[in-house]
Amino acid sequence: MINNAQMRRPLRKTALASILFAGALLAVAFIVEAQQPKKVYRVGFLSPLKSPQFFEAFRQGMRDLGYAEGQNVIIEYRSANGNRERFADLAAELVRLKVDVIVAASGGAAIAAKKATHTIPIVIGQTGDPVASGLVASLARPGGNITGLTALATELTAKRLELLKEAVPKLSRVAILSTPLSTETEASFSSMERPAGALGVQLRQIQVRDSTELESAFDTITKERVGALMVLTGPLLTTNRNRIVDLAAKSRVPAMYGLSEFVDAGGLMFYGANLSDMYHRAAIYVDKVLKGAKPADLPVEQPTKFEFIINLKAANQIGLTFPPNVLALADKVIK
Repeated sequence: MINNAQMRRPLRKTALASILFAGALLAVAFIVEAQQPKKVYRVGFLSPLKSPQFFEAFRQGMRDLGYAEGQNVIIEYRSANGNRERFADLAAELVRLKVDVIVAASGGAAIAAKKATHTIPIVIGQTGDPVASGLVASLARPGGNITGLTALATELTAKRLELLKEAVPKLSRVAILSTPLSTETEASFSSMERPAGALGVQLRQIQVRDSTELESAFDTITKERVGALMVLTGPLLTTNRNRIVDLAAKSRVPAMYGLSEFVDAGGLMFYGANLSDMYHRAAIYVDKVLKGAKPADLPVEQPTKFEFIINLKAANQIGLTFPPNVLALADKVIK
């Protein structure tokens, strides 16, 4: 007669064998999975400038999301070095590389990327008005292969003019330095006309087509006794920011800039969106696209962080004293 203990012995052996077999299968599956090459994404980054600060913010954003360059992502960085005419060739080069997504770091870069491809997703890092420039159908429903963020460049020009007037209360004439090559020049200038009338300020638009015209532009500002200067955004102006800041100081003219890089170069004032925050958020868009989201379904976002920076060193250089109420508004004061 077979007792219960004798009956359990073979069952235990069978169960043990099954467990060992299952473990072996899992080990083989793990080894096979480990041997399979991991997907390495290729991200194109089309910039108007060479190594801008916000590019590092984008890279950090990608790292925060688990991307490691050279391991699971390759970032193909291409810069127009201030020459927007290079955008078309650079965008075409990124398309030939078959990148998974293109990050466009300006309106001009986004337009070039859109002309180069209708299938590769495009994420705008910053632009003035993507709807007016024809990049997207609307902010809520972009449509097509483009989405991203808008820096509200045209909307913020009125606020910059207001802050400039508060900094220089007796201001009556303001020169607007711009370039006709920028996609946002006319929209930005038009957005200032009504606020200028309300502030009792006349606007004098001065355009430069290349860097050789900067000297004559500031000669005009001096001769016409313009009380202050506002510098709009654009690759040409940003590339020549050190020279512009120096010329503004020599002309002793208070200046408001549309990019914080000008204040970093010694400029007087900046007000606008925090670009580092925007490009950190652009990485989130890229991550969503790489995981299968369609740009047409991702609404274009507006800035959530803004900065007002005052450089007291530059103010002392031109003999300007900021009213206390203006200083109180600043997020950062350089002493």
